Amino acid sequence: MSKIANILKKNTKLVAGIVGLAVVIAWSGGFLTQKIRPGKLDSQPGLALPAGAETVEVKTETAPVRVEVVGTTASEEKINLSARIPAYVGEIFASAGDRVKKGQKLITLDDRDIRQQLAAAEAQLNQAKTEYERAKQLFEKEATTQQALTAAESMYASARAQVEQVKVMLTYAQVESPIDGIVTERRVEAGDLANPGMLLLAVYDPLRMRLEAPVPVRLIDRLALGQAVEVSLERPARVFKGAVAEIVSEVDSSSRTQLVKVHLEGIEGNVLPGTFGRLWVEAESREAIFVPAAAVVQIGQLSFVQVARDGRALRRLVKTGPARDGRIEILSGLRAGESILVNPVREG
Repeated sequence: MSKIANILKKNTKLVAGIVGLAVVIAWSGGFLTQKIRPGKLDSQPGLALPAGAETVEVKTETAPVRVEVVGTTASEEKINLSARIPAYVGEIFASAGDRVKKGQKLITLDDRDIRQQLAAAEAQLNQAKTEYERAKQLFEKEATTQQALTAAESMYASARAQVEQVKVMLTYAQVESPIDGIVTERRVEAGDLANPGMLLLAVYDPLRMRLEAPVPVRLIDRLALGQAVEVSLERPARVFKGAVAEIVSEVDSSSRTQLVKVHLEGIEGNVLPGTFGRLWVEAESREAIFVPAAAVVQIGQLSFVQVARDGRALRRLVKTGPARDGRIEILSGLRAGESILVNPVREG
């Protein structure tokens, strides 16, 4: 017995170390603490609904289908000013973008050759007049024949017509604005040779504008001459009232469209030709959902609304359509009967 006691006495520290190590392992593994069964923590989705928050019930309603047709603007009165005589360009008094008045001088052409022709024609006129008066006096004295008088009178009339013709040609050397408008498409500079038919510049009326849009043939029956329509322009970014002024009868075989020209109302001279625009054509009615524009939150390319349910405001991703009269069409993401916040709760 004494031998065993001696052995145990010598190894007391070793035994105590082993026991202590076992206790540490048991504590680290959680064997000495009370177990808690796994479960779900109570949490609520969304945000708390503020007291007195304004909501609106989602309803379906009958709405017309509005088809977007892309077009461009043009002036209803655009006049191309071309040369009518072969001559060098003298002076230019207007540039593209300048506002001009009717009758204002825009370009002068070199008229020296025409003035020489006028001087020669006037000299022939004076000679023909003298011959006619002499023949008339001789005829009164019965010193010449009726045939000679008629020939002199004819020469006089011809010379007079020649002078008038050259005077008209002389006016072609002065290019004037035919309307009050804005100069565009200036094609010449001083010193250029202008040939008959050559475009010099153009003037358009900025107060008479229209939208020209190729409308699909399937929608042409939805439009009629004089019909009131809406047009939205890119610049200025606003919606204009308009009326269908012309429907071209020819069908474009490649696009299956007909060109429709819409007169724009309320133009103040700030719409440029070639501006991008959209013509809205009313098609057949359908069931749709509209919500106040303020209820839709735009985050990047995504649109959201907040659905009110059980005192909470839940974010809902929606797909939107065009806005109209302060409302936005919801194409998907909402159902009739649901309630949404008119003024969404600010998140974050």
